Amino acid sequence: MLPIDLRSDTVTRPTDAMRAAMAAAPVGDDQYGEDPTTNLLQQRCAELLGKERALWLPSGTMANQVALRVLTRPGDEVIASRECHAAWHETGGAAANAGVQIVEVGAGGLFTREQFEAAIKPRGLPVFPPTTLVEIENTHNRGGGLVFPQRDVEAICSAARERGIASFLDGARLWNAAVASGRSEAELAAPFDLVAVAFSKGLGAPGGSLLAGRKELIVVADRQRRMMGGAMRQNGIFAAAALHAIDQHRERLREDHANACALAEAIAACTAVDIDLATVQTNIVIWRLKPGAADAAALVACAREQGVLVSAFAARTVRAVTHLDVSAAQIARAAEVLRALLA
Repeated sequence: MLPIDLRSDTVTRPTDAMRAAMAAAPVGDDQYGEDPTTNLLQQRCAELLGKERALWLPSGTMANQVALRVLTRPGDEVIASRECHAAWHETGGAAANAGVQIVEVGAGGLFTREQFEAAIKPRGLPVFPPTTLVEIENTHNRGGGLVFPQRDVEAICSAARERGIASFLDGARLWNAAVASGRSEAELAAPFDLVAVAFSKGLGAPGGSLLAGRKELIVVADRQRRMMGGAMRQNGIFAAAALHAIDQHRERLREDHANACALAEAIAACTAVDIDLATVQTNIVIWRLKPGAADAAALVACAREQGVLVSAFAARTVRAVTHLDVSAAQIARAAEVLRALLA
């Protein structure tokens, strides 16, 4: 029996229909701009996100790193949410690739206009790095899949524009945020100069992300993508998977969100667990183990022995992520295993 894999929504396999779309995709050389399926995906996503132009990239990390190189210069400072992906999960790429430092503000993945403004370095003092970019992650991974409140997004981006500071949306799971909030992807992306989305998470494609923004920014992003080795050849195979995912897998994200809520509610009944159910808004469930309970590594190991895969996010923090390869029945089974271990 295959394990119930809740380590991430990146572990999905292409469906049979997605594989058929990939096999039938018209292809060309994308470095020459001649891959018709990639061109169609970029046009479609630019429209979905309400931006002038879009650019396919191999991974979400590369999309984030390219965005930093487009919107900042070495020595600049970036303001982002506490425990953001760019600072915690990209192996120091912001410093190595863009030469910037990240200042984390707020709590639980969220911050306000006031917290953003308080973190901006004063201009004109040579000892300070210039603050040139604000980055928002929506949904927020380490925040438990939180949807960033749009009123705060608009206030923060408005304050940034007033000060000549660029704005970037790490929207790897923006599809989840759109479904959970009832707002379109274009509405969520509207305040930002650049926005990134991923196809290999909730949508279930085997790879690929995308940047969207004004034409002049995407031209620069394309050069940076080439510099980082991210330009592809017959990329239509990946693009076809993404197009299929956009058409077939976006609305079903509601099922993942419902499964995450069911799992969270089952775990919350365990006295050994500290979990804030208000943070379970999409497909990520994060809980902390109280003193006296087993640590995260021990729980992960024991769960694996019983066919349930979850991740240790810290010494006493565990994460589970629902996705299209896990059914409601499997979630019920995983909850049963985890509750027995936590008891």
